[in-house]
Amino acid sequence: MIPVTILTGFLGSGKTTLLKRILNEKHGMKIAVIENEFGEENIDNEILVQDANEQIIQMSNGCICCTIRGDLARVLGDLAAKKQAGELDFDRVVIETTGLANPGPVAQTFFMDNQIADEFLLDAIITLVDAKHADHQLDEHEVVQRQVGFADRLFITKSDLVDETALGDLRHRLLHMNPKAAIRVVNFGEADIKEIFDLRGFNLNAKLEIDPEFLAEDDHDHDHAHHDHDHDHDHDHANCDHDHGKCDHEGHDHDHAHHHHAHHDDKIKSFVYRSERPFDPNRLEDFLGGILQIYGERLLRYKGVLYMKGVDRKVVFQGVHQMMGSDLASKWQPVEKKNSKMVFIGIELPQDLITDGLDACLA
Repeated sequence: MIPVTILTGFLGSGKTTLLKRILNEKHGMKIAVIENEFGEENIDNEILVQDANEQIIQMSNGCICCTIRGDLARVLGDLAAKKQAGELDFDRVVIETTGLANPGPVAQTFFMDNQIADEFLLDAIITLVDAKHADHQLDEHEVVQRQVGFADRLFITKSDLVDETALGDLRHRLLHMNPKAAIRVVNFGEADIKEIFDLRGFNLNAKLEIDPEFLAEDDHDHDHAHHDHDHDHDHDHANCDHDHGKCDHEGHDHDHAHHHHAHHDDKIKSFVYRSERPFDPNRLEDFLGGILQIYGERLLRYKGVLYMKGVDRKVVFQGVHQMMGSDLASKWQPVEKKNSKMVFIGIELPQDLITDGLDACLA
C-alpha cells in the first residue's frame, strides 16, 4: 500500500513553500507530488482545460511532480500502473489541493474507489493556516473552516507576523473546531518531515487522540472534571459559550474572568461524547446509520473507541461524510476502565440531538 498525504490550506498559507522543500530536500524518500487542479471551486478551470497536457517532472532528489487536470482516481491509477511497470519509482504520494478546494471529496476517493483503496492508503490530511490572515479567512470562507475540520494535523505558518496573544487566540479557535488535530507552529515551511508523514490519521486503531488541552479546558471551565451526569457521560461544550466564559450547564452560571478569547461563531465545531455504560450494538448501528444518512454531508470527520455490550474487545470506528468504517481492536485489559469516547467535527451539527440519541443507544 502506497501512503498518501493530502496537503491543504487557503491561498497564501505556505503550501508551495512546504512542497518545494519536500521536492528538493535530501530526505532519501521517493515522493510523487500531485498538484491538484480539479474541484468544482476551481477558479482557473476554463483556463486550465485548454492545456490538457499532463506533465511529470523528475526532481533531482528522486521525487516526481505531476500536475493533473481531471479525475484524481484516474491519475492515481496511472501512477500505480507506471510504478508496477517499473516506469516510475516512488514510495509515497503527496496531493496538494488548490487553496479554494474542500478536501472532503479528495479524501472520499480513497474510500469509494476499490481499485484505489487496494493500492493506496490515505495517511493524513495536513492543513496549513496563515497566522496573520487566519481569523479573517475563517470568518469569510467556509472552505477554510472545512480545511481545518478535516485535518489530522494543523501547521500554523507566518507566526512571526503576529504577537503571542493573537497566536494563542488562534490556537484556541482551531482547537474548538478540531480537537483531534495536533497543532504545530512552523516557520518558512520548516516542518520536520517526521511531522508530515506516517501520521496514521485514517488508521482504525484503539487510540483516539483528542487534544488534552481541549478536554482539560472543558473540565476546568465547568469545574466538575469527571463528574458523572445522568448517563455517566459528560457533554463537552453542551450549551456552553466558551469564548465569553459563561456556561449555563445544568442551571449553573459560572463566570470565568480568565477567558479573554474573541468570540467567533464558527459554523464548524466539534464535540466529544463519553460514556462509561456500554452501547447496545444493534441500537447504535441503527442510530449512526440514520445520522449519516441525514447529516452525512455536514459531518466532516468523526472517530470513536467504543465499549459494546457483549464484546470483550474495543470497537473502533471513523469516517468522512457518509463513509464510515469500523473494526474490532485490542481486548479490554483488566486494569482498563471500560468506556466509550467519540469525537464529531462538522458543520452546525445538532449536538443535543446526537448526544440524546447516543444516550438512547446505551444498554
